[in-house]
Amino acid sequence: MFVIKKMRAFAGATLLAGCTALALGAAPAGAETIDQVKEKGELTIGMLVDFPPYGILNAENKPDGYDADVAKQLAKELGVKINIIGVTGPNRIPYLLTNKVDMLIASLAITPERAKQVQFSHPYSAAQIVVFGGKDAKIAKAEDLSGLRIGVARASTQDIAVSKVAPKDANIRRFDDDASAMQALLSGQVDAIGCSTTVAAQIAQRAPDRFENKFVLLQQEMAVALRPGEPNTLKIVNELVDKNIKDGEFSKLFQKWLGTPLPELKAS
Repeated sequence: MFVIKKMRAFAGATLLAGCTALALGAAPAGAETIDQVKEKGELTIGMLVDFPPYGILNAENKPDGYDADVAKQLAKELGVKINIIGVTGPNRIPYLLTNKVDMLIASLAITPERAKQVQFSHPYSAAQIVVFGGKDAKIAKAEDLSGLRIGVARASTQDIAVSKVAPKDANIRRFDDDASAMQALLSGQVDAIGCSTTVAAQIAQRAPDRFENKFVLLQQEMAVALRPGEPNTLKIVNELVDKNIKDGEFSKLFQKWLGTPLPELKAS
């Protein structure tokens, strides 16, 4: 009899706890992020705000940039409000894994190491490193750099990429930063430079019709980062990303912020 009474008391306490949780709006066991977002009517995104033009703080000190516009577009598609929280490179994944944010749209490049911690959506963006030079220069591939003066920012990703593919007789000139390499190109000190498409767009604005992208050295694709083990959340985010790439919405946003159409993405 004593055992039966204890069991009844335990069952009653468990039922009461469950009812209390529902009354307080707790998510049912097993609910995924996407379900919680729809339930609360708000999508909280972690985003870098010190990585222009992907993530910046605008004149009103609010998150802005390409990533912010992508976040707003996804929230619009889901029919919920958007809440963007600034994160840093080191803390962005911890913020996701400790539920401080629902997702990351934080210029996070897809890498095997990161894929051990988070699950990545289909890519929504890409950062390209290109060889950028005069329109009259006949440069279409790495071999064409033979004998030319190529400027790069010292010890940068583009320095490594150019050094890897350039012929031995290419004259690689290393500068302290992208701004110095840019100036060297504009003043004719080098024939071409290795740079990001962001830098290339800045040069094109300063000297319209003089320069162009010659070829892509490398491309780092960026994706929405999600907590692992949530297949339905991944499915829905992938569908939204694919839709906005297919209808050109993301390309419009990319053109707005980077001055060039969205590059072709492998998994979209």
